[in-house]
Amino acid sequence: MREEYFEHLNKITSNGYHLILNEQLNMKKRFWSILAFFIFSATTIHAQQWSPEEQLELFGYCEKGLLMKELGISEETANKIGQINYWATLQKLKIEANTNDTFVTANEVNQEVLKKYKALSITGERAKGLISRMSASGCAITQLKFNKSYDTLTKVQLVAAYKTKFRKKIIDQLGVNGRQADLIIDAEAWKQKEALVVAQIAETDFNRIRKTVQLNKEFDKKLVMIDLNEQQKSQAVEFFIQNQL
Repeated sequence: MREEYFEHLNKITSNGYHLILNEQLNMKKRFWSILAFFIFSATTIHAQQWSPEEQLELFGYCEKGLLMKELGISEETANKIGQINYWATLQKLKIEANTNDTFVTANEVNQEVLKKYKALSITGERAKGLISRMSASGCAITQLKFNKSYDTLTKVQLVAAYKTKFRKKIIDQLGVNGRQADLIIDAEAWKQKEALVVAQIAETDFNRIRKTVQLNKEFDKKLVMIDLNEQQKSQAVEFFIQNQL
C-alpha cells in the first residue's frame, strides 16, 4: 500500500511538473507571438509613414535598381514603374479620404496598375509581385548603422583604437596589405562619426534617409578607392559589424 501510495504521488507530481512546463512554454509562445506582432506593426507603420513623393524617392534608392536586375529592364522602364506606383499611391490616398471620383476600392486601383504594367510588358506573377512591393520600407543603402558608444571618441581616437585591436586581424582575414588595412580603418571611423551625426535626425524625418544614402554612397566610394574587390568590400563591411571595440 505504501509503495502504491508513493507511486501514485510521484505520478501526480510528475504530471503537475509537466503541466507547469507546458504552461511556461505556452506563455513563451504567446509572448513571442505578441512581440512579433508589435515588431511587424512597427515595421508596417514605418513603411507607410512617408508621403507619396517620399515613397517615390525611396523607390529610386531601393526598388529601382533591384527591378532593373531582376526583370532585366532599362532604367527608363524602371522609372515608369516608379511613376505608376506613385500614381497608385495617390489614388489610394484619395480613396481613404473619400475624394476619389474614379475608383472606389484599392483593388480597383490595383487592377488599373496591372494594365499599366502590361503596357510595359510586365504581366502575370511578376506584375502581381510588383504590387506587393509597392510600399517597400527601405534597403541596405537606406540603413544607418553605427555604434552609439563611439560617441565619446574623436575620429583620431577611434582610428587608434581600431588599429590597436583590429589592424592585424583585418590584414589576415581580408588578405589586404598594411596600407589598405589603415585606409579601411580610416573609412570605417569616418563612417561611424558621420553616422552619429545623422542619427540625431528624427526617424520620422525623411531627411534622415537622404543623409544616410549620401553617407553610404560616400563610404562605398572610399572602399573603392582602396582597390578592394567586391568580396573584400563586403568583408570589410561585415568585419566591423562582427567586431566592435
